[in-house]
Amino acid sequence: MLQKTKLEDLMMNPFTLIGKEWMLISAGTEQKFNMMTASWGGLGVFWGRNVSSVYIRPQRYTLEFVNGQDYYALNFFDEPYRKALAYCGAHSGRDVNKTKETGLTQAFDAGAPYFKEARLVMVCRKLHKQKLDPAGFIDPALDEFYLEKDYHEIFVGEIVEVLQKK
Repeated sequence: MLQKTKLEDLMMNPFTLIGKEWMLISAGTEQKFNMMTASWGGLGVFWGRNVSSVYIRPQRYTLEFVNGQDYYALNFFDEPYRKALAYCGAHSGRDVNKTKETGLTQAFDAGAPYFKEARLVMVCRKLHKQKLDPAGFIDPALDEFYLEKDYHEIFVGEIVEVLQKK
C-alpha cells in the first residue's frame, strides 16, 4: 500500500532509479489518462524547489496529457514489473489500453493519475515547459539522438507529493 512520505526521507539513487530501472510518466484525468516509459529525466533542486525534469518527444501520446494538465506523476516499480514497463514503452495508448494489457491499477490523487503497484510515486506540478533547442548543442554527437528532428519537450515540475510502498 502506498503511503505519503517526505521527499527528504527517501533513500534512492536517481541515476539507477530513472536510467536503469525506468519510470512511467503518467498524466490526465481519472477518466482519461496515459502513461509512457522513460529512462531519461532528472531530480534535483531548481528555483528553490524540489523538482523533476522529464523529456517527451512530440510523437508520444502522453505529451497530449502532460500538456493538458497541471500535474504529472512519476511511477517507479520493482523488477517484476519490468515487462509492464517495456510494454508501455513499446505500445501507444492511442492503439491499446495499457492498463488492461499490463494489469496495472490506476489511482488518482493530487491532480495526477498513478499506479497502485508502484513502489514510489512522485506527483509533480508543472512549473515550466520548453522545446529542446538544438542550437544549444555544444557536443555535435547529440544530433545522433534526433535523426528525425523530433526534439523533446522539456517539463520541470515541482514535486508536491510523494507516495511510497511501506
